[in-house]
Formats: sequence, structure tokens, C-alpha cells
Amino acid sequence: MLYNYTKEFRYNLKLASPVMLGMVGHMTVAFADNVMVGQLGAAELAAVSLGNSFFFLAMSLAIGFATAITPIVAEADSSKNIMGVKDALKHGLILCSIMGISLYLLLMLVKPIMFKMNQPLEVVKLAIPYLNFIALSIIPLIIFEALKRFSDGLSNTKYPMYATILANVINITLNYLLIFGHFGFPKLGITGAAIGTLVSRIVMALFLWIIFINKEKFKQYIFNLNFKILDNSIFKKIINLGFPSALQMLFEVGIFTSAIWISGVLGKNFQAANQIAFNLSAMTFMIGVGLNVAAMIRVGNQKGLADFISLRRIAFSIFLLVILIEIVFAFMFFTLRDWLPTLYLDTGNIAKIIENQEVIMIASELLIIVALFQIFDGLQVVILGALRGMQDVKIPTLMTFIAYWLIGFPICYYLGLYTPLKSTGIWIGLLSGLASASVMLYIRFDYLTKKLIAKNNSH
Repeated sequence: MLYNYTKEFRYNLKLASPVMLGMVGHMTVAFADNVMVGQLGAAELAAVSLGNSFFFLAMSLAIGFATAITPIVAEADSSKNIMGVKDALKHGLILCSIMGISLYLLLMLVKPIMFKMNQPLEVVKLAIPYLNFIALSIIPLIIFEALKRFSDGLSNTKYPMYATILANVINITLNYLLIFGHFGFPKLGITGAAIGTLVSRIVMALFLWIIFINKEKFKQYIFNLNFKILDNSIFKKIINLGFPSALQMLFEVGIFTSAIWISGVLGKNFQAANQIAFNLSAMTFMIGVGLNVAAMIRVGNQKGLADFISLRRIAFSIFLLVILIEIVFAFMFFTLRDWLPTLYLDTGNIAKIIENQEVIMIASELLIIVALFQIFDGLQVVILGALRGMQDVKIPTLMTFIAYWLIGFPICYYLGLYTPLKSTGIWIGLLSGLASASVMLYIRFDYLTKKLIAKNNSH
């Protein structure tokens, strides 16, 4: 019985591992950013956290929207519908480009809000120039995401991984040169980190497009893309799938962003500790994101074949796999909770020894909660992937809103600001939101698949 699920592990990992490696590589850059910036001090680390909090909200909308391309391409590909794949790519690129430009302009408009958020003024002044450059990177990032989701839908997950690895090398190199001013480059501090990220994301998108136009397997989809002939029904299909998916990501990223802002009200040391916990948990979350894509592709393919029994079995194999992986991460965070935060700060800096010790102590406490929510964090994202593969997005969007904003956020806010728990209380709220989302989304998937199987058997 168990073998019916475990036998799928190898293919699940084959599909997911390039995405995982690419995403972990992407987060390794964020880790390197944070470690390098952390050497400058808690205020600089808090400023990156504040600037990124605005960017991550925009990025969640961008990436969530682009995910709509994968199940449409996967379904068309399983039916050998070449024109359907081309149309999904063409219309997806247009919509993502428009969204990227719109989000950049929106980020520029909301910058003054930082001064009205009760954040440390020192942190806000550092965050503004950082956000200027990081915001511009939303445009190449969403174009890359559109190309990546097209490639994922064709079950070719390795090429976006190559692009991400190249971008990581460029980003870390530029960070080293521009943050600290090595080899005659200007010493730009955290603004240098933002410029490195911008350049790397431009290269990432260009590199992936170059791979596509040179690889035979993509040529039938890439060449003769006529952007003058457009179909409103395809735009509508992508928007109908993409907009709810974007909202799902926004609701989840939004609650983590609110945690950053509430931590900022508590002070820069709490905000810096929150950033450490957030960055570490985000790295392991990328494993779940990889399996989310595998779930989307495999469920999308089975939907195209109308094999709902296999669809349910394959999805459950991915759910089981993510639980086993996340248990390992939970153990790692719990046992290494006192050591991991020391990676982010210059513990040898005598002038900031008291400040750094407080940040490490707070972050260590937060990592206990991070360990506890690993399973729920991984599980909710793979169930969402399975539901997106079934092209079921509207009810799950409502469920994520309830989980994160009607359950999780009030707990974050109350425990963080009105109890002695402070940062730990904020993360208990995050844990509550993730657990609620996992349970509700599982109930939805279980109900839908049983209904489809029963309907299919009755014919």
C-alpha cells in the first residue's frame, strides 16, 4: 500500500530537484546578502529587511500570477497541443511584462509610507536607496518567471536552474565588490547589494531566453511568436488562474511582511532577529516550492489525461515526500538554533557585542517556532500546487485569506505587541496561519478528487 506512494518519490524528485536547486540557489544569494550586510551592523540588516518587505509583497503578486502559465502549458503539452503551448507563452509574457512595470511604479509610489510606519528612522533612511534598485529588478524577475513557468510546464525544469545558478554567481560577486568596495569598486553598502541583485536578474532572464532560442526542443514554441495576433479568451484564462494564485501568495507573504513591520515597532534588534529567522525558514521553504511545481506539473498532466485515480495517488506521494523532508529540517533548526544566527553577524566586533548578542538570543528563540512550522509550511505549498494543477484556485484563495489574515495575523499582532512574548508571539501567529492553511487546503483537495473519481466512475 505504502509502495504505491513511495514508488513515485524518484520521479517527483527528478522533476522537483532542478526547481529546488534553483530556488535554494536563489535563497543562497539572499543568505549571502544578509550575511554580508550583517557585517555592517544590525541597522543595515534591519534596513534590508524593511526594503525587502515591500519588494516581497510585489514579488509575491508577480510570481503568483506567473504560476498560471505552468498548468495551462502542462495540460496542452499532455494533449500534444503545440499551438496551445505557444499561446500560453505569448500571452503570459505580455501580461507578466505589463504587471512588472505596474508593480515597479507602485513600489516607487509607496516609498514615503516607510516614514509613517513607526519604524526606526535610521533604518528607513538606509532602506529607501536600497528599495530604489531592488524595485526595478521586479521587471526582469517577472519576465524570467514567465519563461521559467513555461519551461516547467513542459517538464523541463533544469534550464531555469542553470539561469539561476549563473545569476547567483554574478550576484554574490557584485555584492562582494559593491558592498565593501573591493578591487577599486565604490563602497556602496546595502545599495551595492541591491545593484548586484538587479544586474543578476537581468542576466537571468536574458540567459534563459538565449537557451530557448538555441535548443531544438523549444524552437517549435519560441519561433514565429506573432505578438500582433492576440486572443482575449487566453488572456482571460491566464488572468482567471493567475490572479487568484497571485492573491494566495500575497496573503502568505503579506503575513510574513507584517511580521517584519511589527518587529520594526519593537526595535531594530527584533527586526534584525526576525530577518535572520525569515531568511533561514525561506531557504527550506524553497524545497516545498520545488515540490509545488512537481505537483502542478504531474497533477496538470493527469488532469489532461482525465486519470483522476492516478492524480490523487501521485499528489499524495508528493504530500508524503514533503512531510518526510520537512521533519529533517525541523530537527536541524531545533538542534542548531543557537549557532545559525551567529552566521549573520560580526560576533568579533567589540563595539557592537551587546547589540549582536541580543539579536542572536532573540533569533535563537524564533528558530524553535521555525522548527515547529516546517511541516505545515511545506505541506500547504504542495497542496496549493496540486490544486493549481487541477486549475482550482478561487476557493483555495479564500482559504488562504482566512488562514493568514483572520487566524494568523490577529495572533501575530496581539502576542507581538501586547504580551511579553514579543517576537516569539509574532511567530506563533505565523505558525497558526500555516497550520490552518494546511488543514483547510487538504480538506479541499480531498473533497475535489473524491468528487472527480466518483463522477468518472458513474459514466
